[in-house]
This record gives sequence, structure tokens and C-alpha cells, in this order.
Amino acid sequence: MPYIEVNVTKGATNEQKAQLVEGITDLMVKVMNKNPYSTHVVIKEVETESWGISGKSVKRLRAEGNTANISKV
Repeated sequence: MPYIEVNVTKGATNEQKAQLVEGITDLMVKVMNKNPYSTHVVIKEVETESWGISGKSVKRLRAEGNTANISKV
């Protein structure tokens, strides 16, 4: 019974999250031969001010336009 937790900053659409759940489940089936009916995928969304990279929050990096190495959404 795999349990996979994905942490992302807020902003993903419901369609994107559905694609993640489906894709991760399919990958577990393909790579590890896991049963899709017992594979759990949980997506947790984190506020951008609560996620830091290189000593700054994602919110601040985006506000400064320093997004070359991070997601812009």
C-alpha cells in the first residue's frame, strides 16, 4: 500500500492535481508493479510565503522577479 505525498506551492488547478494523481499512480504501477487500487497519492499545497528557496520565500522571489530557477505560478 504505497503512500506518496506531493508538496507544491498553492496555485495548481484541479485538473493539474488530477493529472499528478493519475500520473504518479501509473508510474508506481509501471516501475514498482504496485496495485493502483491501494496506491494513495496526497497533494499538499503550501502558501508561497511558507516555502523558502535560497534563504528567501517563493512569494518574495516571485515579487522580485527572481524566478529563473523556480516555478512562475
